[in-house]
Amino acid sequence: MTTGLIIIHILICIGLVLAILLQSGKGSDLGAAFGGSSQTLFGSTGAMPFLNKLTAGVAIGFMITSLSLAFIASRVPKSSIMQGKAKTQQEIPVRAGEQPGIPSGPSTEKE
Repeated sequence: MTTGLIIIHILICIGLVLAILLQSGKGSDLGAAFGGSSQTLFGSTGAMPFLNKLTAGVAIGFMITSLSLAFIASRVPKSSIMQGKAKTQQEIPVRAGEQPGIPSGPSTEKE
């Protein structure tokens, strides 16, 4: 399921980039003011309403897949490779002049 969602997310990302790049900038209609033809392929209104809706739809899909992937990644796995807890060695404070691991001074054990 996660792999399929990642593939869909990547396709939506590519679609979002393409939808944004296909939109014209704010200064693109300047040529039409001087008699040039602007956006004649999509009619007199241009492709802006269609591209705006397409971009909004793809952005919503991007948000949904992003949140879904984040939710899946945050879940605690039910099984783990690590079965036990890691054993840690506690550090023993060493006094000045002593070597770690070697007892110093008289032994208090009875023989």
